[in-house]
Amino acid sequence: MDDLGLTPNALAVLRHRYLRKDAEGRVIETPEELFRRVAAAVALAEERFRPQERTRWEAAFYEAMAGRWFLPNSPTLMNAGTAIGQLSACFVLPVPDSIPGIFGAVAEMAIIHQTGGGTGFSFSRLRPAGDVVAETGGVASGPVSFMRVFDVATDVIKQGGRRRGANMGVLAVEHPDIETFVTVKDDRTALTNFNLSVAVSDAFMEAIERGTEFPLVNPRTGERVRTVDARELWELICQAAWRNGDPGLLFIDEVNRHNPTPEAGRIEATNPCGEQPLLPYESCNLGSINLARLAEGGAFDWQRLDELVQLAVRFLDDVIEVNRFPLPAIAEMTKANRKIGLGVMGFADALIELGIPYDSDEALSFAERLMERIAQGAREASALLARERGPFPNFERSVWKARGLPPLRNATVTTVAPTGTISIIAGTSSGIEPLFALAYHRTVLDGQDLPEVNQLFVRALRREGLDPEAVLKRVEATGSVRNVAEVPEHIRRLFPVALDLEPAWHVRMQAAFQRHTDNAVSKTVNLPSNASVEAVREVFRLAYELGCKGITVFRYGCRGEQVLELGRVPSFVAGERAVAHAEFTGECRICST
Repeated sequence: MDDLGLTPNALAVLRHRYLRKDAEGRVIETPEELFRRVAAAVALAEERFRPQERTRWEAAFYEAMAGRWFLPNSPTLMNAGTAIGQLSACFVLPVPDSIPGIFGAVAEMAIIHQTGGGTGFSFSRLRPAGDVVAETGGVASGPVSFMRVFDVATDVIKQGGRRRGANMGVLAVEHPDIETFVTVKDDRTALTNFNLSVAVSDAFMEAIERGTEFPLVNPRTGERVRTVDARELWELICQAAWRNGDPGLLFIDEVNRHNPTPEAGRIEATNPCGEQPLLPYESCNLGSINLARLAEGGAFDWQRLDELVQLAVRFLDDVIEVNRFPLPAIAEMTKANRKIGLGVMGFADALIELGIPYDSDEALSFAERLMERIAQGAREASALLARERGPFPNFERSVWKARGLPPLRNATVTTVAPTGTISIIAGTSSGIEPLFALAYHRTVLDGQDLPEVNQLFVRALRREGLDPEAVLKRVEATGSVRNVAEVPEHIRRLFPVALDLEPAWHVRMQAAFQRHTDNAVSKTVNLPSNASVEAVREVFRLAYELGCKGITVFRYGCRGEQVLELGRVPSFVAGERAVAHAEFTGECRICST
């Protein structure tokens, strides 16, 4: 197999999930053929606008992917040029307050999962448990009970036949069933196919600050049902997140302050990993630039970044053109706003190449400069496409028109995704996460174990004349080198892992990227197993104060099954490509992407 210099772990992921197979399950595609398939399928969009340039863009798309400079989201890699043809990763579906509406949403979810997409839902419109059902004279069972229906259906449908279905469940903090929602995962068997987020309003955060009562409102009637002590509800949320890693927070008013098309609707939910707020029936396709490739040799290639941004925006807009949408309503809404989400991966590896510690003011400054450059370039690329192809249909009633911007092809252009799986293919660290550990095991592919050792660390040790094998034996229990005295201080400082960092550094980094990101940033604040509930409270509060759109914490070991584990460090002495150096993403605990 022509492996394009991919790591063994990248090849394992590609064989299992991405490369085409025959009826007997035998792989019938090489990585080169995969990237050529995707490039050809996406570049077909050029035929509609500048057919004479299709071949040029097809070649450019291929080189960007095969060189691991840029990769699109998983459904594009899986489905482009195939009979499925569904290329988007992120969807939000409405859940109306009726039996036909609820079960219609379940059916729509199943169709999306079958084609490889993930779904987000706001259950905030459903009447609370115990409320009247006029049609039958009975009482409602509430949103959490109906979420179980979605969860069971997800168990049955495997995403695209190759990955687990993934859902985001959102409930407004003022919903009368909020306490039940917040604590539902105390039952470790409940809603295992859901990430959960509480849609927290500014009014609730202000009530916490003042120490006042907060009203819970029946969404069916709009009437106040009861009041709760805001600080007691806040404490319940923080304790549940400490115990279970769920719920996260979705700062819903901050999200809607940045809604580019408020006349088209209010945003109530996100995709499963939280980085993509969407209107009902919207979808979005994502892609990520590999920053580690741009930092090789210790100097960052800003010119190459600019070129990749232009290419990636065109690629993602082309995806909308050739996409085979799973539902007519999704096609209509997506084409009306044409949202795309360009982000990054390999940030931690890039910092290491540049000699910048993750937990430093220099890293924060670099993050802001980087994302501002990407955002500016992506907006310029979208404006260029608008001149070539026309603006997105809702542009005239968007905030961009009101602010005097030139016509844009896309309502949004930037999103920072977790990149859990595509970063393995790229052989780099995930999203904007710090390294999870310098050596660890990643459980993916329906239980397959992928050993990981960070090769930048191995090379740094060798440059210092140290024996990597001996050092890794010292770090295997914790994954960290911070307390290994024989390793020089500058290396210990340059290679922090997630649990070395004070939680505030995680939040500050997320906020630095969020300042220049249209959509949102997927980031997990990793906490040690002995972290306190107070640490969770501080993280949540800081995220709100710094303008993050959402926040998730995960205390190591708080759930029995997790994607990444410390210990059992593999041997790497067979060569630097014997194991991959993809790192922790805070990736989706549901679908591992």
